[in-house]
Amino acid sequence: MIFGLDGVEIGLIIVFLCLFGAILSGFPVAFAIGGAGIIAFGVIAALDGSGLLIHQAVDTGSEAYRALTGQGVHPDAISTFRYPDLPRLAEPLFPGGWEQAMDRNLSFIVNRMNERVLAGQSIETLLAVLMFVMMGITLERSKIANDLLTTMARVFGPMPGGLAVSIVVVGAFLAASTGIVGATVVTMGLLALPTMLRNRYSPELATGVIAASGTLGQIIPPSIVIVLLGTLAGDIYSTAQEARAQLAGCSDALTYLGEPAVVSVGTLFQSAMLPGILLAVLYAAYALGYALLNPDKAPPVELGHGAGDPIGRSHGLIWFLGVPAALICGAILLGQVQVIGSQDVTVSSFSEAGSTASLRTNVSPQCQAAMIELHGQAAWDRAVAEQDQINAAGGSEQAHRLTDDQMDAARIEKIAGVAPLSSAIVTGFLLLALVLSTARGVAPRDDPAPLLVGAAGVALALVADWLWIGPLTSPGTTVAILALPLALTLWGCRGAARMLGKNELLRVVFPPLVLIVAVLGSILGGITNPTPAAALGAGGALMLAAYRRLAEEDGKGQIVIWATFSIIVMLLVGVNFDLRMNQDTVAVENWIAFVVAQGTYLFAMFGIAYACWVLLGKGVLGPVVRETAKVTSMVFTILIGSQLLNLVVISFGGEHYIQSFLRSYDSELAVFLIVMLVLFILGFVLDFLEIIYIVVPIVGPVIYGGTMDPKWVTIMIAVNLQTSFLTPPFGFALFYLRGVAPKEVTTGHIYRGVLPFVLIQIATLGLLWLFPGVVTIVPDLLGP
Repeated sequence: MIFGLDGVEIGLIIVFLCLFGAILSGFPVAFAIGGAGIIAFGVIAALDGSGLLIHQAVDTGSEAYRALTGQGVHPDAISTFRYPDLPRLAEPLFPGGWEQAMDRNLSFIVNRMNERVLAGQSIETLLAVLMFVMMGITLERSKIANDLLTTMARVFGPMPGGLAVSIVVVGAFLAASTGIVGATVVTMGLLALPTMLRNRYSPELATGVIAASGTLGQIIPPSIVIVLLGTLAGDIYSTAQEARAQLAGCSDALTYLGEPAVVSVGTLFQSAMLPGILLAVLYAAYALGYALLNPDKAPPVELGHGAGDPIGRSHGLIWFLGVPAALICGAILLGQVQVIGSQDVTVSSFSEAGSTASLRTNVSPQCQAAMIELHGQAAWDRAVAEQDQINAAGGSEQAHRLTDDQMDAARIEKIAGVAPLSSAIVTGFLLLALVLSTARGVAPRDDPAPLLVGAAGVALALVADWLWIGPLTSPGTTVAILALPLALTLWGCRGAARMLGKNELLRVVFPPLVLIVAVLGSILGGITNPTPAAALGAGGALMLAAYRRLAEEDGKGQIVIWATFSIIVMLLVGVNFDLRMNQDTVAVENWIAFVVAQGTYLFAMFGIAYACWVLLGKGVLGPVVRETAKVTSMVFTILIGSQLLNLVVISFGGEHYIQSFLRSYDSELAVFLIVMLVLFILGFVLDFLEIIYIVVPIVGPVIYGGTMDPKWVTIMIAVNLQTSFLTPPFGFALFYLRGVAPKEVTTGHIYRGVLPFVLIQIATLGLLWLFPGVVTIVPDLLGP
């Protein structure tokens, strides 16, 4: 033994020294990680072959070990950390020799590449990374960030600390559209920092708010960090909970937990919404408070007014607050009294006799005791009562397919209880009504006739829905009935769009905001998973950038606009009609809908191709594609290199050693606190990609294998890494900002300016620790 250390401990030291040495060598990190793994394995193999590395393992053949297992202690729970007095057995790190270990590593690396990079279940989610990166880079290159900063500065500038508040708003906006920390910090540093300094803003406040706001991309969806962390956390959580169930004596995690052991990226996006918004609000509150206490260091700035009619206070309150609040609250109230609701009358073709209890009760005594300890005696008693009731009704043996008469009776009963107004129709026309009311608020001097026609169309649509559209009305008939009201409403919205275009704030914010809402709404609403949503975002970003370039040069952007409408029509047709043409009988309306969907799809693809052609001619598409390829290649290369490094750690027992050390603590929260502290320190020298792919797979089976909510664990890790990237003197965000800051801004300014935001991050971590509901409330409300 060297220096009295166990061979595994020395092996871990060698791995970390090689990793840090490779990163500091100047080689690209993506290749340095894989090289560090190969070098570390060679050094460890040479020392082990020379007999210098000896591992003191537990002697599984001793009487003391057999006595523990005889008392019911699971072998996986026995380690030298928890039972230091157990007899030990000296053995080499590679019992079968380094040749066998290398052979296993080569086999495992091929399997892991196939599972996680080439053809595994997570590859579809990883494709979202490519498209989210392309979406963000496209929006950045199209100078939308510049327009947002200018517009927000005009809105918030006249208030004390207004420029700082505008930076936070734009930072949150860019975080939701790009998710790339470095790009956001550099962009805002180049665009906003000179303006803030020129207007006598404190260098500390200016640099601090830019660095902090730029890191919001770590947590605000669609965050690339959460996508990558979520794909890994899902696999780790499922495997860890299966092992936990086996340890408790249950057959599987579904039996033990009473629910599937899964966590998806979409659910993590839902969980990250409130923490991300909370951080942005706290940043803005600090900037405002700083300005109030130090008015000379964050003075009000008048940057001029944007285009548009002057809006009186009473007029603005009526049309921006009163009318929208009345419409939304009225719809909610009508929904509560069942005037508005779902008109779905689908009934199950099977009886309910085969339903299952909330918990499985046909388990072994050991599993029963573990489930009672986990869920409580009351939950177990309730499950037993449910199962007794099911058995009394005949159980699953009595489950049968309903007859036609039984299904008709069930459908008639369901039809009798439906609401007279369809929630889908009301929601669609409510959104159009909000567009009309906002347009009236923006342009009070314009002729209101188009808006009145649109409002009449909305009212006529609701009347038609009440009188002629029911749960049995076919989609084709529904479209025919709503054709005239929809035409009137859209004609009014066309005039509303012209009015809204006069307002600079809406003209700049509305298009990317719609794109963000479409991407996040489809994920958070459970309509689709992150990959199709990312594809929608990338295509929308290309068309938005092309339209902006055409608008700058007075070009014709109608093709892009009509392609956007084609996508909307295609989605609406796909949701409301049955487009399966391989059935024996296909209704005429479904054939028409299929032709419309196919035509709109082809035109949408033409619109995206046209947008690419425009951006290629303007010199935008080339840099976007190159930057996207560079970032995506780096991500996947780091993924491959980190898998190789992890396999080296596994091959000499390093992963098992670390996990045994963590499991030796009785307090689950203490273990998680240790892991969070280690991740925070590693965040000084490693980027989030290295931490996600190297550290999390090692500690993940411990922190995801307990009772803590996996959503909470993942969001805590993301916020912790965000804090680490802000903390002086090694925070990555600080280096990004230092690279673009003017000479008069010193490193000391940046460090002093970012410290209050680090304290805000730490306070947020404490808040999430004390109140986990901040993370879990949104996914609980939205449901699976």
